[in-house]
Amino acid sequence: MLDARVMLPRSDTIFALASGSGRAAIAVIRLSGPACPAALEALAPRARFPDRVATLSALRDPVTLEPLDRALVIRFRAPRSYTGEEMAELHATGGRAVIAGIVAALAKIPGLRPAEPGEFAWRAFENGKLDLSEVEGLADLVEAETAAQRRQALRIAGGALSRETEAIRSKLLEAMAILEAQIDFSDVEDVDAFSLEAARVIVAEAARRVKAALAGAAAGARLREGFNVVIAGPPNVGKSTLMNALARRDVSIVSPIPGTTRDLVEVSLELRGYPVTLIDTAGIRDTDDPIEREGVARARRRAEEADLTLWLSEKAEPIEAGLPGGGGPVIMVLTKADLRPAQGVECESATSTDQHDDPSRRSLGSRNSDGEDLSRTLAAARRPEGPSLTGLHRRKKRLSKRSTAQAVAGLASAGAPIAISALTGAGIESLLDAVADLAEERMAGPAPALITLERHRAAFADALRALERALDPARTELELVAEDLRLAARALQRIAGRIDVEDVLGDIFSRLCVGK
Repeated sequence: MLDARVMLPRSDTIFALASGSGRAAIAVIRLSGPACPAALEALAPRARFPDRVATLSALRDPVTLEPLDRALVIRFRAPRSYTGEEMAELHATGGRAVIAGIVAALAKIPGLRPAEPGEFAWRAFENGKLDLSEVEGLADLVEAETAAQRRQALRIAGGALSRETEAIRSKLLEAMAILEAQIDFSDVEDVDAFSLEAARVIVAEAARRVKAALAGAAAGARLREGFNVVIAGPPNVGKSTLMNALARRDVSIVSPIPGTTRDLVEVSLELRGYPVTLIDTAGIRDTDDPIEREGVARARRRAEEADLTLWLSEKAEPIEAGLPGGGGPVIMVLTKADLRPAQGVECESATSTDQHDDPSRRSLGSRNSDGEDLSRTLAAARRPEGPSLTGLHRRKKRLSKRSTAQAVAGLASAGAPIAISALTGAGIESLLDAVADLAEERMAGPAPALITLERHRAAFADALRALERALDPARTELELVAEDLRLAARALQRIAGRIDVEDVLGDIFSRLCVGK
């Protein structure tokens, strides 16, 4: 992690490759700092670069005068630039030799040095071009792997959280002004019009908006981190085979020997634009092998922490027979359907509870027709005919006033597993539909999430506690209520990075690329 003190603004000019490394059609090299005009003059003598205009120019080494490339050069005059400083971008040919030559030439110019990770964003933050939450959104945007993660990060990087935070803070300042008027001018005629009740009306609206933001915090954090799905069950029921089928490549070793899988194997997928992480685990059983026993212990721990567990079985064994307790929802999966006679049972959803009747642990499943021709590759497999989890998903969408979980429960009958064959692909799409339904339910709230990080959640939670104190009818002292509002406003200021953020700066900026 970078020490935040290393990133303090300096008088020197920084440069870095802002595009990906390696051979490409175009490479973008970014400069920022007061020596940008001098650097451009050294690379392209006598050339003129108007503000915010792309100009084609020949670049040369400032010392050897060797030609380097013909590049598009764009100059951004301060303060109308990303960092708020003098900036320039060189859009050059993306060959490795060209990039190396331009970077080496820039290093020869006095006052220039290579940028550190995230230093361009740091300078933008220091110059008021970005606040801290926008920088965090930018870091998440760089790391986004799915469409939903991209949309969420883009909202935060675009200032959605900053705007909502500032709107709430403005209401608190309005309420504080009313209270301060009462405190400072209590002997002035007509000051009673500025009442504590009037201030509390404004505070109540601010508290409502804080609660609304906190309500989406869990979904925002899960979307940012991904939806974890553990594949669990006894040995040799097809866990690794299913893992390979879902990943569409060989990521787990498949063997008829029980206990082959010892460690956790993870694969990232994108379902309906949402990030899903599949985790293959060791078969859960009693064993004297110390290595396998550790693998079983890890499987149990991971199932405890999972957002969803796929419990695999060949004989529809009850979950209670081996599933670790205390986890999240469970989908029962009946494997190796190709080895059983075609049953022609229609596909429908089902729910069941575990031995403790914990409503948080529901089994969502369906019966599937094994006789259907699904022997194509997984990518081209057809959806089963008749009612299916896909149809169930469409029916759930029409139940706008009910949550997904309520809709599933309302359409469900007795608990039954999803029958699949990882070999032929039968039932795989129904299983993916079921997983996607739950992932979408957990990560797509009624409104786009604004809170995605624990730092944001903690600041909003602190603000809400202060606002609830201010709204307490028993709290009638104006000075104490005003102090509560000041504490709430201070907590919200932490979101933008105006106060108390020195301990997180290094971590945030070190997550960014060198050219960001």
